[in-house]
Amino acid sequence: MKRIFISFFTVVLGLTATAQDFAVITFDSLTIDYGTVVKGEDGIRQFKFTNTGTSELKITQVRSSCGCTIPKKPDAPIAPGASDIIEVKYDTERVGPIRKTITVASNASVPMVALKIKGEVIEEAPEE
Repeated sequence: MKRIFISFFTVVLGLTATAQDFAVITFDSLTIDYGTVVKGEDGIRQFKFTNTGTSELKITQVRSSCGCTIPKKPDAPIAPGASDIIEVKYDTERVGPIRKTITVASNASVPMVALKIKGEVIEEAPEE
């Protein structure tokens, strides 16, 4: 009986130790405000993040709520303490308000994160 208890305790202790080894994705900001952008201007922005966990972070998928927004994820795993970016390109040929969501899936302790972009695309620059 004592041997079974020691074996069980060893297994539980081992599982507890490995359960604490995980990736954590920490973004500098969850929202990018484009402000007012003139039609046809550069629509590329970057969400910077850091792996503040203790194991490699793997971004498995990055999706946009609309075809007018194209996100690009890092291909390589991000080591603990390292930083990287998720690039987002918005089609600034579309005049009007910008309100889009980019969903990031990963192996982090919180596996899904919603990022937002906002702003407005206008036809031409206001005269001064």
